[in-house]
Amino acid sequence: MKITVIGTGYVGLVSGTCLAEVGNEVLCLDVDPAKIKILKDGGIPIYEPGLQDMVKRNVAAGRLHFTTDIKRAAHFGSVQFIAVGTPPDEDGSADMQYVTAAARNIGRYMTGYKVVVDKSTVPVGTADAVRAAIAEELQKRGVNTPFSVVSNPEFLKEGAAIDDFMKPDRIVVGCDDEQAALNMRALYAPFQRNHDRLILMDVRSAELTKYAANAMLATRISFMNELANLAEKLGADIESVRRGIGSDPRIGYDFLYAGAGYGGSCFPKDVKALIKTAAVDAGIDLKVLNAVELANDQQKHVLGNKIKARFGSDLSGKHFALWGLAFKANTDDMREATSRQVIKDLLSAGASVTAYDPVAMAEAMLCFPNEPGLSYADTQGEALNNADALVIVTEWKEFRSPDFEIIKAKLKSPVIFDGRNLYDPKLVRGMGFEYLAIGR
Repeated sequence: MKITVIGTGYVGLVSGTCLAEVGNEVLCLDVDPAKIKILKDGGIPIYEPGLQDMVKRNVAAGRLHFTTDIKRAAHFGSVQFIAVGTPPDEDGSADMQYVTAAARNIGRYMTGYKVVVDKSTVPVGTADAVRAAIAEELQKRGVNTPFSVVSNPEFLKEGAAIDDFMKPDRIVVGCDDEQAALNMRALYAPFQRNHDRLILMDVRSAELTKYAANAMLATRISFMNELANLAEKLGADIESVRRGIGSDPRIGYDFLYAGAGYGGSCFPKDVKALIKTAAVDAGIDLKVLNAVELANDQQKHVLGNKIKARFGSDLSGKHFALWGLAFKANTDDMREATSRQVIKDLLSAGASVTAYDPVAMAEAMLCFPNEPGLSYADTQGEALNNADALVIVTEWKEFRSPDFEIIKAKLKSPVIFDGRNLYDPKLVRGMGFEYLAIGR
């Protein structure tokens, strides 16, 4: 099958590469020449484990191609995936300009029947807008070329995106006609050979499913973070509480880890967009999700507040080592990362910070260009030099079993602020550390 993927971000590049991996011929379009140059030169513009090797393999096999040529892309695929960004607008709603532009370009140049697939996370009603945009462009051309619009939301976790695509736990497809459904079943057949994971529904339900899934996961995180803050006040251990409630099969263990707040490209944006959609389109105040968002915003200040409670509100002259900049491990994504707020809190209180992350430091430098008081280390050990305390923000594997004797020797005072609860409090405190975690 010939497939066009519009957009080479996380969703577009992973989707296009995985579709090529099972034998399809895929053309990935991006209007950013710099991205396409990186891809044609054998690199990738994002960090995702295993993706670069898969891209190289499929390019070499002649199944994966990259272009900035909009007309070529519209002609190429019988299936046209729209996988462009939908960043939050100033009012919190999803900015749909890139989706609409992609739809118009398809209508402007398409020839023959196309299945147009909304892969981006989009508000309910987007398929109608895409359909209208394509139809308008076709009308301008004076042609009546048939097409279908499908909602096929992605459920890819950054850092595990390839496995999520190649071995999906569900494939949600929203469509209103049988021809499109048949095409989508054929497209996804290689990914569900042992049993059918495709869930067929109407378009609007599929659009809402993606927002509902992310909102539910964000709710679990904020719920546990609030309980963690309560546990500290009551002298309880949130990790014991997590094991206790997670053992209930109705609850489960996933997304019940207390921490310093969620970030990334999905949860913050999608919660905001769903709140805005409910208010504007349905006149409904989503009280639970408003509370989820507020709780998460407050949680991102928890580490800064703990540090000020320990060292004083004026941190002038204090220096901190910070491990972890990306919003989660196995990615270089700094969007809405908790580290950004922690760094701001420390610098605004007069402190200086030396940060280390295995892959996200280049992205961090773009977020904090020439920031006074912020420096970067080449290793996690180097970050500890002359620091008054260690602050852990991201749960990278290499942070899970460090040499505590080296940490203790390098720090001015043996204090660890752990925003991801990586260590056993009794063990670390038994080695002479002051260990301040989340809800422990």
